[in-house]
Formats: sequence, structure tokens, C-alpha cells
Amino acid sequence: MFRLFATASGLVLENAGTFRAAAGLTLDAVFTAADPGAVVAAAFASGSPAAAPAPADLRAPLVSQEIWAAGVTYFRSRTARMEESKDAGGGTFYDRVYEADRPELFFKATPHRVAGPGTGVRIRADSKWNVPEPELTLAVNSAGRIFGYTAGNDMSSRDIEGENPLYLPQAKVYDRSAAVGPCLVITDTLPGPDTVIAIEILRAGAPAFSGQTTVGQIKRPLPSLAAWLFRDNSFPAGCLLMTGTGIVPPDAFTLRAGDEIRITIGAAGTLVNPVL
Repeated sequence: MFRLFATASGLVLENAGTFRAAAGLTLDAVFTAADPGAVVAAAFASGSPAAAPAPADLRAPLVSQEIWAAGVTYFRSRTARMEESKDAGGGTFYDRVYEADRPELFFKATPHRVAGPGTGVRIRADSKWNVPEPELTLAVNSAGRIFGYTAGNDMSSRDIEGENPLYLPQAKVYDRSAAVGPCLVITDTLPGPDTVIAIEILRAGAPAFSGQTTVGQIKRPLPSLAAWLFRDNSFPAGCLLMTGTGIVPPDAFTLRAGDEIRITIGAAGTLVNPVL
């Protein structure tokens, strides 16, 4: 297993506590390689010693990659979506999606809409009910092979989505509506069912909300989500795929400017973003 950090000065790789600068390696080269793990291993072996990246130097681990997302993959998210849309007549079809063979998949962000570690995510100016969604995010190469993962934040405007299910793109896709990082975990072994996905939201330095779930609560096998995404679709530079959330704050909670969101997932570490 390697951890790949994107920094202002290039890529840094970490293996068993040793950090090396990966001279000449690019994220696009990793995402388009037939065997990304082998490419990363070779870059680590030939790299020069480096210090652990400073948090302020970290960047989102993507260059040309789109971010897509899966929805209603946890029972908790199914329930929340049914509750928020019941007045708009959308209550039953979220249950149907949860039980269907075909998952809900939607476009989330192009690279310029993505926040990196330590940079701000946004809440929509025309929304009054906004929440973060902590999600295990799969790294998928251009051939559809999952080669690692990171932590992701799928920012959502619940009032817009609940008003009409057809408003989902506006509830999900806007500037700084997604964050990923702090690193890519490069591995052929996906996180096990006991892997914890945790979130803490700080307001004025004090906890305002916290929660956790596990990867094992995801209803669908992770490889199946990538397989459905690549059906009749192409990703020449690979992609990142968020896998849904099982943590939903209470209905009375909404994000405020100045909040700090902290999402922790296994070896990927903790993704920290302030709210603008």
C-alpha cells in the first residue's frame, strides 16, 4: 500500500513511514495506467527522500478526473431522501432505487469545482438547508479498474433536492460542492467492512455534529458501482467515484459559514475543509 499526496511542488509517496518525491510522475499517468500500483511502486523506488507534506501544501488528488457519485447506497440515506422529498411526491422511488439492481449514479464535479484539503467548500446562496456527506471515494483508472481510494465530501442542498427530485443536479453540482483528500491510498485491497467513516463538524471551535458508519453498511459491492458507471461511458483520464453516505445530520441542522468539516476514513486520513 502507498499513500500518494498531491502537493504544490509535485507528488509525494509514502510507504511504511518513508516519504519520497516522485519526480516526473503525474496523477494523469497514474489514472491512465493499466496497473497504477506498479507505476506508483516504480516511482517510489526511484524517488528521492522527502519530508512528510505540510497540510498547507496539500492539493486535491486529481488533475483531469471527473468526480461522479452513487446515491441511496445506505439504508440511512434512503430514509433521509424519502423524508426530505415526501411533500414533492418522491417518497417511494428512493425505496425502489435502494432495492433495484441498477444504482443511482450522477455527475458530481469537474476538477475546477473541487476543493482540496484545507480549502473552503461552499453552501449555495439560494439554499437554506445544507449538509456535508462523508463518502468513501474510489479511484478508478481509465479502464474501469479500482486501484485505491480517498475521503470525499459530497456537499448537498437538502431543501433544493427535497423540493423536487429533478432538482438533484442543482442540489449537488455547483462551485466548491465537492472535496477530496488528503491523499490517494493506492492499493488492490479495498477497505474492509469494519472500516470506519467518521465526520465531525466544528462550529466556533466546538463540536456541532459528529457521526460515524462503516463500509460494511454500504448495500452494494463496491466493484459493482464502478462497473455500472463504466457501462456505455468512457473516462479517458479515469475518475473518482463517491459511494454514498450513511451519516445524515438531524433535520434541524444546517451548515454555516465558518464551520469546519473533518472527515476521516481509514488510511486516507482526515479531510479538513472550512465552509465559506
